Amino acid sequence: MSPAATMTREPVRTARPTLEAGLTTALGERDEAALDELAGREPLDERDELTTLLTIYDLWTAPLWVTDGTEDFQSHPAVAALKWRLEQRFTARLDERAPSDPVADGADAVAAIRRIAASGLVPPVYKWLAEEATWTELVAFLAIEGGPDAGFDDLVATVQIGIHDGPKVALARNYWDELGRGELSEVHTVLHDRLVEATKMPRIPRAELPVSALERIAIGGLLATNRRLQPEMLGALGLLEMQAGPRCRAVVKALKRLDAPSGALPFYEEHAVADPRHGKEWLDEVVAPLSEQLPAWGPRMVRGARWRHEVNARFFAEARLFTGT
Repeated sequence: MSPAATMTREPVRTARPTLEAGLTTALGERDEAALDELAGREPLDERDELTTLLTIYDLWTAPLWVTDGTEDFQSHPAVAALKWRLEQRFTARLDERAPSDPVADGADAVAAIRRIAASGLVPPVYKWLAEEATWTELVAFLAIEGGPDAGFDDLVATVQIGIHDGPKVALARNYWDELGRGELSEVHTVLHDRLVEATKMPRIPRAELPVSALERIAIGGLLATNRRLQPEMLGALGLLEMQAGPRCRAVVKALKRLDAPSGALPFYEEHAVADPRHGKEWLDEVVAPLSEQLPAWGPRMVRGARWRHEVNARFFAEARLFTGT
């Protein structure tokens, strides 16, 4: 069975309404009394917890034409209470699954993040994609994987807040690359739109995504909506840049092997070349100086890298299980 076919299976239905469904309804109806009732309610399970958080993160990061006025409740006391409570569990779970290693991490954040990035750099599922997957399997898997961007341009914009001097310039260069260096046709989100069109890639609803995929999306919202987690965000995004290159090269190999339409190639080709450079610059010009200027940030940037590595590992382990690779 292909990874996508299994990973997108319908979740088990329950007679009890989900917390996410209640929140969506309350927001849509602008029902403050219903929001107040949800503030202390428990999610049914980890899936419900994550989809509820993603609904909250939409209020902060989704386009306003999508939120359609529900963003008015972004800082509503009930929403804030629910967000705080669920995020405490989420971060505790991330720390439990990705514990720090004081001996390995030491005082050198750059070396620690480099070690984390080297671990499982190219998961076996990418070898399967490059060498064995059918066209249908490749497209279905990429629809779940989401590519190396997944709103990365917005995340880079957000993580720059309050940063100064050389690190700010390095982050700005990264952001400029995300925006195609000023050429609309080269903007990474535009390249991804062309990939989706060329491959007829399906848009998979959150309700059909595996929990591990929901977690990969939710960590971006967690980091982007909490200023206190800015160091962790820098580490997580830096790790993403360091690991994306060889994975994207495997996808390019798969696309070429399967004679993909020309419009499908530029997105992954761009990241296969640019992201190794971005990763090196992120470590040398952002993590290194910030950990020197602000020593307390060093282990926190490593913490964020560990978080990102852990959610990726869970996602790819699930894919590996279902492919048998």
